Amino acid sequence: MKKVLKRIGLVLLIFLLLDILAVGGIFLYHRAMLKKEAPLREKKIGTPVTVDGGTMYVYSEGEGDQTVVFLSGYATASPIYDFRPLYRLLSDDFRIAVVEKFGYGFSDETDLPRDIDTMLSETRQALAGAGIEGPFLLCPHSASGIEALYWAQQYPEEITGIVFSDAAIPGSYDANNFNSDAPLDKAMAWTVNLGFWRVFSPDKSFPALESSVLTDEEKDVYRALFQANRGNKTLIHEAEAGGQNMAKVEAGPVPDIPMIFFTTTGYIPANAEEWCSVPDKYTNGTAENNRCDCGHYVHVERAEEMADAVRRMAAEIAAEKGE
Repeated sequence: MKKVLKRIGLVLLIFLLLDILAVGGIFLYHRAMLKKEAPLREKKIGTPVTVDGGTMYVYSEGEGDQTVVFLSGYATASPIYDFRPLYRLLSDDFRIAVVEKFGYGFSDETDLPRDIDTMLSETRQALAGAGIEGPFLLCPHSASGIEALYWAQQYPEEITGIVFSDAAIPGSYDANNFNSDAPLDKAMAWTVNLGFWRVFSPDKSFPALESSVLTDEEKDVYRALFQANRGNKTLIHEAEAGGQNMAKVEAGPVPDIPMIFFTTTGYIPANAEEWCSVPDKYTNGTAENNRCDCGHYVHVERAEEMADAVRRMAAEIAAEKGE
């Protein structure tokens, strides 16, 4: 019996050592690739702006009487490239701007708090520093929906309307549990920093990487930014602040501005009906709510439909002003 147990113990020890070697090998490969990818991460586009001692990037193109500002979802590796399928459809008629928050894209990390007041202040400073003046029509994706609403609550004169890309709003999650995914996010960051996401490619997670709008080199930059940024401390702190940020927006009024929602059955398939009905409840059915049978990145998968919605809203805003 002792010999059997000894053999079992030996086998388990061998498997443990093999696991350690495998994890160590993946980690060393990941670190080597991060070094190799450093030149890709330096292929920065947009305008660098100094904000609170760090550098944020703002990308802009196009001209027009109205400015459309894009706010990315949580942990999007490259907001500038992620929104391209949509803003390229609009930049002939509008000035567009993509703000990369601290911890995102080409922007620096930061030790500053990730409460919604601080993040909104940084966004407004970045736009001003890049010479982009309001008022703005906002296009937020996912978690940035609450920042867009808070912006309209706090500075209503700066926001003319909002077109949401499957965005979080009051009622999307229980405010007390909004940051319940923070431990999961820490685990996610840990797996990225160990290099496991080099084994499981992020391409399927970000539809922009399958878009023909980006060049092969731009897709490589996107991937390099994901590997370098996804596990950073700034994103973890933002996840931890999610509950208090949602509660603050939930305590405020529903903005009295035009709003168009794009919701998807593909984000939470098991609870799709409840997820898609949240905008109707939040606005008491006064806002347009387009339900899409696609994934979470509606601005990529339904770019044409969202572009049409932006144009319609912009035309209505201009008509109200008598332009």
